[in-house]
Amino acid sequence: MIVELDKAEFSKCRKLFNQQGHLEAKAVVENINPGRIFVDDISNPTSGLIWLGNNDGFIFFGSEQNERFNNELNHFFDNIIIPEARKIQLNWFIGFGNHDKWNEIIEKTFKHRELGSWNQRVYILPKDDYKGNHEPVMEQGYKVLKIDPTLFENKNNSIKNIEFLRAKILEFWSSPESFFSNGIGYCIVYKNEIVSTCFSGFVAGNIHCIDIETLETHQGKKLAQKVAHRVVKDCLENNIVPYWDCMEMNKPSVAIAEKIGFKNVFNYIGYEFSFE
Repeated sequence: MIVELDKAEFSKCRKLFNQQGHLEAKAVVENINPGRIFVDDISNPTSGLIWLGNNDGFIFFGSEQNERFNNELNHFFDNIIIPEARKIQLNWFIGFGNHDKWNEIIEKTFKHRELGSWNQRVYILPKDDYKGNHEPVMEQGYKVLKIDPTLFENKNNSIKNIEFLRAKILEFWSSPESFFSNGIGYCIVYKNEIVSTCFSGFVAGNIHCIDIETLETHQGKKLAQKVAHRVVKDCLENNIVPYWDCMEMNKPSVAIAEKIGFKNVFNYIGYEFSFE
């Protein structure tokens, strides 16, 4: 039977993680970022599944050879995960293994669900590899601001679309206070509107997984590259290791990471199927 762990017991799963694997898994287990963990045995788990708190995916971890756990996965998704996902209008499964041996199990388990897949790249930026001389110059009218409590609260109503920023932060963090205690971030403002954001999405130890987004109407102006430079500089000045996770097919994201000096440290396969 697959059961949900209480947050106070997440630490039981630490020994099951691939230490060279995904930062998101570590961030949830350490109770820094929100998420839910389901395991085969509450007292002594050997296999499990993380549902990331930002609803951006599921991570399979531990032993992939646990037949009892694997054989229950489809029933568990049909009766627990999918009904709960529909309540929050989540219509797709996105998942991956914390180590490569899960790939075969995921493909075998969900083969009847029109399973799709893609390649994902993970980068980190060692301090000595940072290419600060490649920072672009922005067009006139754009300015970079640090995401701090004053900006977030927006008491003077100076930012017209502050809800965009608030929604972005709260996708990843249980509260603004949790973000400001653990993460860092910057945004770009144009005519009193936030048009690009870059901040710590997941955090574990001194490693920060960076989330970045630029509004479509302002893309193509190197704003993402500019705001990423600002976050990276803040990270490196504070002995934080920037971590970048993006789809291989997302050429603009790959290009930004590599121009700044990020090094590709591992790749993995992501999987998807519809809940409909």
